[in-house]
Amino acid sequence: MTFCGAARQVTGSCHLIELQDGYRILLDCGLYQGGDDEMADFNKSFPFKAETIDVVILSHGHIDHAGRLPMLVKKGFSGHIHCTHATRSLCSIMLMDSAMIQERDAQYQNNQLRKKGKSKKHYVEPLYTKDDVHKTMQLMVGHSYHSWFRVAKKTAVYFADAGHILGSASVTIKVRENGGEKFIGFTGDIGRPNRPILRDPEPMHECDYLICESTYGNRVHEGKPEEIDKMLEVVTDACLRKKGKLIIPAFSVGRTQEIVHLLDHLENEGRLPSIPVYVDSPLAVNATRIFGVHPECYDQELQKYMLSDPNPFGFNRLTYITDVEESKRLNHSDNPCIIISSAGMANAGRVQHHLANNLEDPRTTVLMVGYCAPNTTGGILKTGVKQLKLFGNWLSVNAEIKTMDSFSAHGDRLEMMDFVKNQTKKNQRMFLVHGDYDAQMPFSQDLIELGFDQVDIPYLGQQVTLT
Repeated sequence: MTFCGAARQVTGSCHLIELQDGYRILLDCGLYQGGDDEMADFNKSFPFKAETIDVVILSHGHIDHAGRLPMLVKKGFSGHIHCTHATRSLCSIMLMDSAMIQERDAQYQNNQLRKKGKSKKHYVEPLYTKDDVHKTMQLMVGHSYHSWFRVAKKTAVYFADAGHILGSASVTIKVRENGGEKFIGFTGDIGRPNRPILRDPEPMHECDYLICESTYGNRVHEGKPEEIDKMLEVVTDACLRKKGKLIIPAFSVGRTQEIVHLLDHLENEGRLPSIPVYVDSPLAVNATRIFGVHPECYDQELQKYMLSDPNPFGFNRLTYITDVEESKRLNHSDNPCIIISSAGMANAGRVQHHLANNLEDPRTTVLMVGYCAPNTTGGILKTGVKQLKLFGNWLSVNAEIKTMDSFSAHGDRLEMMDFVKNQTKKNQRMFLVHGDYDAQMPFSQDLIELGFDQVDIPYLGQQVTLT
């Protein structure tokens, strides 16, 4: 087992398993999202030859788990990419969106190089293009939850609902070697119980070895009742008392739909203030449509809700925006409103333009609703900085910055411990990934106290031989 990403960090998920017969399985193939200098080259290469990978098992469609798949294909991978049906649907739009970002970024950098008089030999290439995404989608195979499927003669895979985003799955790999069976588990990103829209995370098969996420290993989230009341309080303060804009950077998949659904609840209850709400993200618009065609992922609460409200992601004062000019007009309006826009870490996308045009206005409120890597725009804002550089300009941060981590799609310390507690009897060794080291250290101690014999925190590139 080689840990090729998300090792002591919360992004770039990628883990390589090589069996005794040489068969090579890649668990996830994600982009690193963040501005760390030491990770600048992570996305540009792999610590293995792409053509030597036999199969990819994808836990879910978030870009930090799936975002380098087109580059893997571009570099020579030609096997199958196995995931759930909903994950395949989401990847069709998310990877295309990512390719467009790669191409735009490369074009911008090359324009800057040209202005400096650099020759074409200094130009940069996008990590991958839309053509690479088309080739990648042809390799993706969708599966239902709760059924074993074979990826090699002696190897089968099982998906259970991880409750993280639409189509997310925990992965169990059953390997027959030396006359016996071994089970290797990968939690993917562990969702949260009792959240709206999606079903609760399901217990995994008991595994001999488990790769486990640990994003919030040192934190406990707010509860659901407090979340609804706090959101209403934030909206009322920002849009009625201060008569300003409430800007919510939100991931296009999962977080946006959850916030919209919560506002839909408040609207149906007659508690939402009479102000316009905008979802300004083409990707979020497309993702919401995909949510609509995968009701097999909905929980019973949402199914019951839809008996009285057949559109849980829409109400009269909600507008979905795809047009660029319409998005720009929001920045020139002084009217109070709510703007939900990607990206969730505010490190890309239209939300950066909304921030650039509104951060200096003390009437503005920015609500952060999830994890932000430390060096992203969102992560920097959460530290309370007084100045921020966007699009080459230094801005005074006069806006009020608020945080609601309860919207996180990641289970907290207690929820993750509850998710893995059925593993203590069979598990020989656990590996914590997808977490910052300061969160993983206390979480590893909690897991040992829960009954796990050995809990490792692998570093990037570490190789482990499983016996």
